[in-house]
Amino acid sequence: MRKRLLFSFLFFHIFFLNMMAQVNNSTSPQLEVAVDLGPFRPIGVSVTSSNRLFVSFPKQTKNFQYALTEIIDGKPVPYPDIEWNKTGIENTHFVNVQDIFVDAQDNLWVLDSKPSSAGSIFGDDEKPAQGQFKLLKIDTKKDQIERIYSFDDLDKTKLGLNDMRIDGKKNLAYLSDPSQAAIIVLDLKTGKSRKALAGSRFTLADPEVVLSYDGNDMRNENGKPFSSNVNGIALSHDFKYLYFKPINQTHLYCIATEFLADSTLTKQELEAKVEDKGEVGITHGLLADINGNIYLTSSIDYSIKYLSPDGKLHTLVRDHRILWPDSMGIGEDGYLYFSCAQLFKDPQWNKRIDKVELPYYVFKVKLPKSEK
Repeated sequence: MRKRLLFSFLFFHIFFLNMMAQVNNSTSPQLEVAVDLGPFRPIGVSVTSSNRLFVSFPKQTKNFQYALTEIIDGKPVPYPDIEWNKTGIENTHFVNVQDIFVDAQDNLWVLDSKPSSAGSIFGDDEKPAQGQFKLLKIDTKKDQIERIYSFDDLDKTKLGLNDMRIDGKKNLAYLSDPSQAAIIVLDLKTGKSRKALAGSRFTLADPEVVLSYDGNDMRNENGKPFSSNVNGIALSHDFKYLYFKPINQTHLYCIATEFLADSTLTKQELEAKVEDKGEVGITHGLLADINGNIYLTSSIDYSIKYLSPDGKLHTLVRDHRILWPDSMGIGEDGYLYFSCAQLFKDPQWNKRIDKVELPYYVFKVKLPKSEK
């Protein structure tokens, strides 16, 4: 009996390893290279209605050129100009562009976020200090900055803004804050902001969920696993629902924006409004399309998935080149564009060995056909 159990265990263990090997070496004809970025790591991706492609880059000690770019003739061009992409004072220069998003009016919103605490997935130190944060609204028709929000009513020693979405109906911005496990609600008219769902079970990372690649857990040299509280967020096209989840959780959550906009609700009342959309696995970036699909990027199985309106989870594409897929944008050409940041291949997660595979890419894949 023991021999039979041991044989069964070995058989399924070998079967699982073979399955993972096939995934890790698979190449999908659906996946197309949108931009070859050489040694420059992309993070933010967004697309206008006229198919202008914007890509942002986190500030790094090596291989850093521009913070925000427009891709023109296959090359990154500094946007809105070269001056904003030079090193300078915080108010008139980019510090560390974390996320970008094109709204329904083709305004490009730029989240310039440099946390001083544990709010960055790129490993900022945990010493309390003054972080640097601003949200910029850029009119892409005029290529001009219209307004800058500076979050002066929040404690910037604790803030760690990561992703954002713009609610054009309510004139609000929603931003994820992994550092405080919260959603930040910003009033775009007054510039005032407040925290929501802070420290809730929906926004906190699950310590039991550890990212693992090829049998190796994603841990630093001290054995501490990578962990991120609420990170990716998506806003439905009708502005009615905000979707969100921590990287280190496997369930997707959403809440009606009418409740997020209601500052009179207590913490308990607001938490009671959160809906559990079910198991989706470990994911990073989120994005909603006009047909009600919610796209989710997943690094542990090198895939892009989507949750359709009927609640079913589908795999859009799986390919061994999809290395830490992150931010996404949808073009009028019927493609989903996304960055691959390769974060899990950084030295801090690999015993000080740099395993990044150059070049960095922005990929594109055809959107699923609408069933409407």
